[in-house]
Amino acid sequence: MAEILRKGDEIGRVLVQVQDDLKQLKRSLHRVTLQDGGESLDTRALETAIHRTECGIQRHTEEYLKSVNKHILTLPCIENIETKTVQIPQWRPPLESLPGRRHEKSLNAGPSPGQKHKTAFMLRLVSNPVHPKIRDVMAQSYGVQFPELPRRTANTMPMKKAVTGRTVGALAIVQGGGRSNLFLAPPLSEEDMRAGLASLLERPCDLELAETTVLPKAAQLHLREDAGSSERACKPRKHVTLSKDTPEAHAPMAVTPPSSAASKKSDKRLVARRGTRLMSLTSPATPNSKFPFVIMEGQTDVTAPDFCRFQQHYCLCGGELQDALRRLEHVLRCFAVPMALVSGERLVALVQSGALEFRGHGGGGGGAGEHGCRLSALEIRLLLTLENHEEVWEVLERPGRRYWGVAGKEAAAVRLQACWRRHRARTAYLEQRRRRWAEGTIAIAWLMHAQLGRVRKALQARRLRSLQNCRRRAKYLADNWKHISTSRRTIIHIPSLGYTQEQRFSLWGLFDIMQNSQMGRLCDVLDDNVDVIYLAPKPVGEDLSQYYTRLLALKKAVQLGNPDAPKHPCASRITILTPDSWQHFPTHNMCLSTMLWHSPRTLQRIRNLIQGRQAYIVGAVPHPDDLLVAEELDVPILSPEPAVAALYGTKSGGRRVFNAAGVPVPPGQRDIYTLQQLHETLAHLITNHMEVRRWLLKMDSELGGRGTAYCDVCHLGSLAWAQQQQARHQPKHWDTEWAKEEVLIRFLEEVPQLLAQHARPSNGTIYSTWELFLAHFLRYGGVVEAYPPSESVTCLTVDLLVEPAAGGEVRVLCCGDQFHGPSGLEVLGSSVPQTSVCPEALHRLCRRVGTACLDRGILGYLSLDLVTFLHPSTMEQQVWAIDLDLGYSNQLALTQLTLALSGATLDCRTSRLEVPPPIKEKGALLSFAEAKAQPAPVTSRYAVIGHRLLHTNLSMVHYSVFFQMCKAQGIGFDIKERQGTLFALHDSTERYSLGMVTLCEDLQGALMTFARNLSVIHQEISAPNMPILRFLKDMIKDIEAVLGLTIQNKTQEKTGQTDGRTSTDKD
Repeated sequence: MAEILRKGDEIGRVLVQVQDDLKQLKRSLHRVTLQDGGESLDTRALETAIHRTECGIQRHTEEYLKSVNKHILTLPCIENIETKTVQIPQWRPPLESLPGRRHEKSLNAGPSPGQKHKTAFMLRLVSNPVHPKIRDVMAQSYGVQFPELPRRTANTMPMKKAVTGRTVGALAIVQGGGRSNLFLAPPLSEEDMRAGLASLLERPCDLELAETTVLPKAAQLHLREDAGSSERACKPRKHVTLSKDTPEAHAPMAVTPPSSAASKKSDKRLVARRGTRLMSLTSPATPNSKFPFVIMEGQTDVTAPDFCRFQQHYCLCGGELQDALRRLEHVLRCFAVPMALVSGERLVALVQSGALEFRGHGGGGGGAGEHGCRLSALEIRLLLTLENHEEVWEVLERPGRRYWGVAGKEAAAVRLQACWRRHRARTAYLEQRRRRWAEGTIAIAWLMHAQLGRVRKALQARRLRSLQNCRRRAKYLADNWKHISTSRRTIIHIPSLGYTQEQRFSLWGLFDIMQNSQMGRLCDVLDDNVDVIYLAPKPVGEDLSQYYTRLLALKKAVQLGNPDAPKHPCASRITILTPDSWQHFPTHNMCLSTMLWHSPRTLQRIRNLIQGRQAYIVGAVPHPDDLLVAEELDVPILSPEPAVAALYGTKSGGRRVFNAAGVPVPPGQRDIYTLQQLHETLAHLITNHMEVRRWLLKMDSELGGRGTAYCDVCHLGSLAWAQQQQARHQPKHWDTEWAKEEVLIRFLEEVPQLLAQHARPSNGTIYSTWELFLAHFLRYGGVVEAYPPSESVTCLTVDLLVEPAAGGEVRVLCCGDQFHGPSGLEVLGSSVPQTSVCPEALHRLCRRVGTACLDRGILGYLSLDLVTFLHPSTMEQQVWAIDLDLGYSNQLALTQLTLALSGATLDCRTSRLEVPPPIKEKGALLSFAEAKAQPAPVTSRYAVIGHRLLHTNLSMVHYSVFFQMCKAQGIGFDIKERQGTLFALHDSTERYSLGMVTLCEDLQGALMTFARNLSVIHQEISAPNMPILRFLKDMIKDIEAVLGLTIQNKTQEKTGQTDGRTSTDKD
């Protein structure tokens, strides 16, 4: 390339020298004068110059023509010396003629911005030969006169951008010397070329020829030599027919011919030659393009008139246009497109936009050229230049179309190999990724396991340390109990219900109210040596605190029987606190101990209050967080350890304590965890105790009768036959195993069906079906017990205090008869004191149970549930111990409130609630100490307690309005008579739960007052047509049943006394 350029420069210098010689010749001709006599002129100098010019041109013509294929050069025209005297040479002038000047940096600072802009503008004009101003600029700047180009008409599509770069293909060869001038100069004939440059100078200038439109002949494009294989591969395959399964077989074979007549003949020849491979692609009847041409089966017919006209019109865009056309043909061959109609204007506009940047001269560069099935962005833009690009695009989108075209088998093989390699690589990658994930998971799991192990060990060590400290403080409390219980002390009441998380969430909405339903604990402040710190789960309102403060301030008024007596100052020794974190855990339903453990400011305040004083904690249901709170406060707990409470606080644990105490228990079996064990146990119990009509299944972890189900054995089909078998044997023989074996086998077969069909949970809201109850029963364990075989059954609740002193003293604090709902298993309230069991026998039984608890480390407050009935066969009264609850009970809290407001004392040895009469004045007002020393007759009272009365309309009535309503209905407490109605408020915000106590001289009056109060309250707070709630209805119904039984007992007592007097008179 460098040699060609060098030779091009030499021919340029020759031409410049010829131009200078011609100028000198013209000047000499003007100085020649004609001689007299008609002698001829001397023209030897002119002939010498012309001869030298021809020799130089002939010597360098061939090399020059080869070089201009890549570089467009223009010879300067020889103008008339008369029209223009100043001639600017086109080529490089001789440097010797220019004067030498030294470059001065300070004087020549470079071209100005205007000169730079003008130079850039001229360069753009030179690179665009079709610009309308190129002719004037070249004439003014370089002295080159271009021929006038034909003006564009309105129908001619203007070029969007001048083509920069090469305009001839890489292997294109321009034919003839006339093709070297690409600026539309007049064509030269072969004679002109042989004659040389001198003939051009003698030829007159034809102005008409310069004004006419010059259409150069289209150059023949030659294919690459290395593309022979691809050309041969693209030749039409003969003797190929379409199968019925191919999409082309079902399409019509009509082909719309091009518009021109010449192209019709060409298309007919192509159809005749390739008719067997044409498809149903149709070109539009009237193409939108002015220069359309057809590509049949990926090949352009270069002899077609349409293509020749297109090539002739856009001959200046030869190089890049031919590359784009070859790329388009390659794409169409790869996808076996039978026919494509190309829009010449779109193709040229795409080429001139400069968006096509080929990576080579072939058809490669990605996309379909590399055995791919996806088209590149460049190929997609080329396809958009087609008139029928929608039909072509449909062909290209057909599955597997790429494998029908050129190198289809190779593309398919490459595709299969690529898919297989990708599959192997993907499988290996996924396996490696799975292994890495497994390694990471195992590592994280191990780290978490190690961390959890360390945390678990730290927590266990802390729990153990807390337990050891708790035992040390409990020992101190036991050693100094007598001194602490009689000296100045502070009692910290934390009514925390340490239930499981599942139980707490099942009590959603009631849990905080249940924890705050024991505000009767404040009555401990009536002892002058006691200060009370009460922890409430939620902030206690002003109305609630004022209510209990006023109640406790009536101590002197109750003792004197005078409502106007001065207030007792015991309220100043009451402190009601709320954990500061009660708002931080709104959805966790934590017990009070856990919430207090997360309240450092409240703990600090309690420490400040008990500093330097004897103090201990009284809880409710034990929880492990009780130990943490006790350790923070450094005070002992009057309750069993949480582990001991978890063991003996269940139904099975209670039976262990009862068996150890030697008290009678109902027939049954504890610690049942499997279904087979349940069936075998129930079959044995039914066989041994056929007199029992109902059997109870109780969960270990439930509370308040919620986890109880019952099953009646009357549904057994073989029960009558079994009773006959029992009657056949004597009682001593029936106790042997061989006598009951046949009956036991029969019961084992029927018990599963009996439970599945006739077992019913007592609380349908918690356990709606037997299957749900059975799943929880087998999960947590439970007991099977006999229901008393009697029509009249009475349940008792006895509250005990197992003191931690050495030797252990068991105190019976409260005893009462329960009344239940319609199921007979849910406790609604009680009557104090109890009247169903002999007090001495009850006291002995309770002390035995308390001693057994003390031996097992069960200290503090606990409740014992008993059941009494008359045995149907012996008609003797039976007392069974059925349940043991560890903690402070609601009955004890309301009993303490009753005793504080009435000034009464409860003697459980005699089952009497004794109320002394008020102190009366004699002549003058006696002092309180003297009045207390005077003996006075004592009267008995009976109290009916409702632990928790629920009514949704209570929340709509404020407490002040509620008390005014009760006062209007005659519901209140008479201080002088020490009888009436007391209320225990539970909450300041919800207000739909409260406790009620009625105190009267006899049990019948207390029951009637309680039932009347329930009815009046319901009528006052409910709508006129609102039915009475089921809860209140069941309570009133059970109270009426107890009331009827009480009246019957009184009638029998009077009859017995009358009979006794009559027999005495007769005697």
